[in-house]
Amino acid sequence: MRARTADSRLVWIAAIAIPLMLLAPALWNGYPLLQWDTGGYLARWYEGYLVPSRSTVFGLYLHFGEDSAFWINLGIQALATLWILQLTLRAFEIAQPLRLLAMSLVLALATALPWLASTLLTDLYAGLSVLSLFILVALGGRTSTIEKCSLFALTAFAAASHSATLAVLLGLCCVGWIVRPFSRGRITVSGLMQGSLTLVAGAAMLLAANFALSGKVAWTPGGYGVAFGRMLQDGIVARYLNEHCPQQQLKLCPYRDQLPATADQFLWGNSMFNTLGRFKGLGDEMSFIVLRSLAEYPARQIEAAITGTARQLVHVATGEGTNEWIGHTYGIIERYIPTQVKAMRAANQQRWRLDFAAINRLHVPVALVSMLLAVIVFGRGLWRRPFDDLTLLAGTVTLAVLGNAFICAVISGPHDRYGARMAWVATFVVLIATARQFFAEDPREGSASP
Repeated sequence: MRARTADSRLVWIAAIAIPLMLLAPALWNGYPLLQWDTGGYLARWYEGYLVPSRSTVFGLYLHFGEDSAFWINLGIQALATLWILQLTLRAFEIAQPLRLLAMSLVLALATALPWLASTLLTDLYAGLSVLSLFILVALGGRTSTIEKCSLFALTAFAAASHSATLAVLLGLCCVGWIVRPFSRGRITVSGLMQGSLTLVAGAAMLLAANFALSGKVAWTPGGYGVAFGRMLQDGIVARYLNEHCPQQQLKLCPYRDQLPATADQFLWGNSMFNTLGRFKGLGDEMSFIVLRSLAEYPARQIEAAITGTARQLVHVATGEGTNEWIGHTYGIIERYIPTQVKAMRAANQQRWRLDFAAINRLHVPVALVSMLLAVIVFGRGLWRRPFDDLTLLAGTVTLAVLGNAFICAVISGPHDRYGARMAWVATFVVLIATARQFFAEDPREGSASP
């Protein structure tokens, strides 16, 4: 009886303490953390047209929480994270409240997770969706019908919130279909069907939201523009312009010797991109150059993709984009949500009190070591045979990390926030492997399921 009472108390302590740990950065800040991209999502409800790389689905999600100064959104993010962490541990039969609390504390101190949960951005859902898809596909038999429906909804929402997340999840599903015949029944057709349908639902959700807000049945624009920026940064655009400007009348030809060094400077700085009308005025030309460059310089593109992926894998620092001047987001809030300007301006972030230097002395090595250990857990499980659920999880996360690095590096170029949003999941895998090693309740778990 006393043991049950103690467990009940621990459950309540975990249910209260973990969301508070996850939202500690926002609570300290006095306002949800903002990022440069936040403003683009916020504006979708008000502006009624589509802009590159800004999901209307996520914009509607943020609009839902405006009256609460977005604390509803942060509450949803913290509770969704708590639920996914708890559900994953329960599926692995190590879900005691004290272990959940201990693992959450490690993740809160040693990874970017609380900073992702405290920020009004899509990045948190990139990692959560990998875990939710994994549970739905591989461990669905250990969840209830309501939990399956909730996992389905979370994964679909994450897919609709960002095209890169959709691409990572799509890649995982494709790999799942390929390896299913060799999985000894651990990956089922029904599980893969459910996982694949989440992506269909996410795509339908995005198209419906785009139509509702803009009157157009269209995908979120900007893919070619962002890819153009990456090719510019790699020197491919300059090469194309130098070789073709004498023959082709391109708007960028007069500026070919003045191109900025980075994609960020070109797309978001004070460059000729603004002079030439941004995406609306230069969109067709950028897509033309992207496609022609892919056809004419395949070896250079492959080299850039491999180099960029390798660089992205080590770009995992916490805080990119939150400790800088984010004038666009400030302007959107001032224009469309003026009642929140006072609270926003009073926040520590807007008073330049954020400094991630000390934090990243811990977060960066933890992220890099965790990704390496996840690969080792995966390889060790494959070597032992038959592989167990932990091996399957480690393999899923390893592929997600690699896929995320490849997609982000090829499309947008390496950025720390792209790596940080996925690296914490690798740390979670390492924590599960450690717990399973020392605290597994059923030593027979790991044999193939019937």
